[in-house]
Amino acid sequence: MGYLTQNEIGSNQSMLNRIAQAVAQETQSVEADRYAYEHRRIWSASPSWDSAWESALVTHPEPEYDPGADEGVITDGMIL
Repeated sequence: MGYLTQNEIGSNQSMLNRIAQAVAQETQSVEADRYAYEHRRIWSASPSWDSAWESALVTHPEPEYDPGADEGVITDGMIL
């Protein structure tokens, strides 16, 4: 758990999309996609996100599994 996992979270397209959507909904910003991308190093380092991500990967070893698209891994509440 750590920097490599946080990098994977910040580079995951599903997470970028979810973060951008949260920003758009909460702020009505038309720059939501840019905000999500430019701040990916910060939000991907949120407490417990890396452990939740790694736990999901252990539980779902199939290669096509996307923890960023699984709302049970990093919930909308965690994003907010």
